[in-house]
Amino acid sequence: MDRPVASPVLEPSAAEGVEPRDPAGHLSAAPGFLTEGSPRGVLEAALTHLRAGEHAVLALVLETDGSTYAGSGDMVLFCNGSQVGWLSGGCLEPELARRAEQVSAAGQVDWIEIDTRSDDDLLSGSALGCRGRLRIALLPLRAMSGIDDVIEAWLREGVSLQRDLRTSGQIVFRAGHREQAWQLHPMDGTQPFGEAAWRLPLPRLPRALVLGGGPETPFLVPLLRGLGWRVGVAERRARWASAGQGADAHLQASPAEALHADPCDAVLVMHHDFELDREALVALADTEVAFIGLLGPRRRREDLFKLLTPDQRHRLSSRLRSPIGLNIGGRGPEAISLSIAAQLQQWRSTAGT
Repeated sequence: MDRPVASPVLEPSAAEGVEPRDPAGHLSAAPGFLTEGSPRGVLEAALTHLRAGEHAVLALVLETDGSTYAGSGDMVLFCNGSQVGWLSGGCLEPELARRAEQVSAAGQVDWIEIDTRSDDDLLSGSALGCRGRLRIALLPLRAMSGIDDVIEAWLREGVSLQRDLRTSGQIVFRAGHREQAWQLHPMDGTQPFGEAAWRLPLPRLPRALVLGGGPETPFLVPLLRGLGWRVGVAERRARWASAGQGADAHLQASPAEALHADPCDAVLVMHHDFELDREALVALADTEVAFIGLLGPRRRREDLFKLLTPDQRHRLSSRLRSPIGLNIGGRGPEAISLSIAAQLQQWRSTAGT
């Protein structure tokens, strides 16, 4: 399948570059978050396996040409016969898994090129069905001491992840102020692609804050996390205390307190309570959060706006999606959650660039 992919940037030095901005002190996080894909599951699994002392291998796409399923910077994890993530529809992974076992045992890096652009490849019995080329690095994570701290910084701290690789075996990973460098030996028989270097940035995760638990929250939180969002839930009422189970952050705080405690890109106002929603909108009027979603019909929004000042209404109007969610049909908390997740994904695909 054809996919537009930004070409990796060849850099003279893996240690050079500008520190990514850390949005921790801002109510509305800066642009530049991850707009597509969800590498979160791959890196969370890598962190779990590493800290359990297991041999895990990260397959990292360095560059592509032609029609490919994956793009540069995409990843898949192999560990003890298991796999997290995909680089194809399933045709590449068996060979990558076999090579990953060798990399894991040797603790060395492997460089792989897969090229199926010729007609001979298309017509052969082992054809993969794609007309493209991929260059992939297989990285033995247990030989990369300290990489777990860098991965955790990317997952938790709202910073980008920079991955620099050279065919000489020099590898540098940096997330915010956490940086680790390694010199890995190539596998015997490896034929690297000449003298080359790749700089593969992975933007930070987008952040969503749900203000208020309710029937939709238990369905919405895992949907957003699965799509690669970092999700916080703020709920003070005992009745809905467990609604945000599985969220990255669960805050027993007022909307204003939660907005200061958990910087975010998108906020969903979902209390199912008129006064609490009014309190949330008042707090949001004083922020620059780019996406504000309000659950409920238009008439409810109009009634809420009657209780706000003209300045508050003006500050909210251009950012407010009400009623929240795409019109995809269906009723009930499951369908509502899906419609909200779909609208956030649609907005995310353009807002983070």
